[in-house]
Amino acid sequence: MKVAILQFDIKHLDREGNIHTIERLLDGVECDLVILPEMFATGYCIDAEQVSEPAEGATYSWMKRISAEGGFGIMGSVAVCDKGNYFNRMYIILPDGTTCHYDKRHLFTFAGEERTFARGTERVVVEWKGVRILPLICYDLRFPVWSYLPGGVDLIVYSASWAASRAGAWDTLLPARAVENQAWVAGVNRTGIDHEGTPYNGHSAIYDHLGRKVADCGESEQVVVVELQPEKIAAFREKFRAWQDADQFQIR
Repeated sequence: MKVAILQFDIKHLDREGNIHTIERLLDGVECDLVILPEMFATGYCIDAEQVSEPAEGATYSWMKRISAEGGFGIMGSVAVCDKGNYFNRMYIILPDGTTCHYDKRHLFTFAGEERTFARGTERVVVEWKGVRILPLICYDLRFPVWSYLPGGVDLIVYSASWAASRAGAWDTLLPARAVENQAWVAGVNRTGIDHEGTPYNGHSAIYDHLGRKVADCGESEQVVVVELQPEKIAAFREKFRAWQDADQFQIR
């Protein structure tokens, strides 16, 4: 499966402009899955009422259209209002029309995200092109228990708006999650400066099951495509069966 990680400077509340940038960057790109940053349509913002749109609203409809037209899956975080609650929601949409979503569990209390957004409670696993995918969002990266599933997945995705001041943690935790889960990990961040003056330096990347970086967007606006081969993950897990020795636990 060919995975495209897309890193760009998200303009605050400029949905049409941000979508135009994504379409420009994807022009001519051949892939099976596109991964976008957190709140890619509007920019990250804790003012839920200002930034959110209805569940399965305009951005969701655009994702369905571009997925069908391009023949690839697409995933990224959108702020939505659903049945009276606001969620930081990652949509996962496949070109055959299959859709699902994951609501961010670990809300970023440092910025006050929990004051306006509701916390998600369920993990979601999506299978596409023989690859089992676990979608997660930004701050979830700091919580390894939530990133671990008994039985395993092949690819863990973090859609993020991760500030440059904390880039060291980002660069450390992404390969750590890959090694401990014996899985690929894709972290997709933004660049530029947000509406509050916070700088972002990208560092979007994909790591393999050994923690080796196999894709790197650096700090520039770009798309990088990597081909993932699930049989390599399966062969490694069969040879090095660390998952059999994992601790058993339940998440509450």
